[in-house]
Amino acid sequence: MHHSTKKWLVTKFCSIILIPLMFWFIVNLASIYDSSYNEVVNFFSTTASKALYSLFLIAAFSFFSLTISEVFEDYIKNEKIKNVATKTLYVFAIIIPIITISSILSLN
Repeated sequence: MHHSTKKWLVTKFCSIILIPLMFWFIVNLASIYDSSYNEVVNFFSTTASKALYSLFLIAAFSFFSLTISEVFEDYIKNEKIKNVATKTLYVFAIIIPIITISSILSLN
């Protein structure tokens, strides 16, 4: 399978996963928006919330990095700059979810 086909399939798979997760996130964000710190921590302390939010972050950052890398490929002509921008994007798309997920998993 060609690399571009794999990227397209992963992008479509992430978008399908993101639809229910985005609905879940918006509903729960609205319910905890005016809550106290302890209520927010209690919400993110449940196993289901941790799992769904982690999956949401992984799918969102995967979708984000793949779509932005396509923009880089289309609009950046210099190969060196394009490669640096894409690799930097992928590094941040890995580091930010890992830090966020590890912070959430450490909640009691």
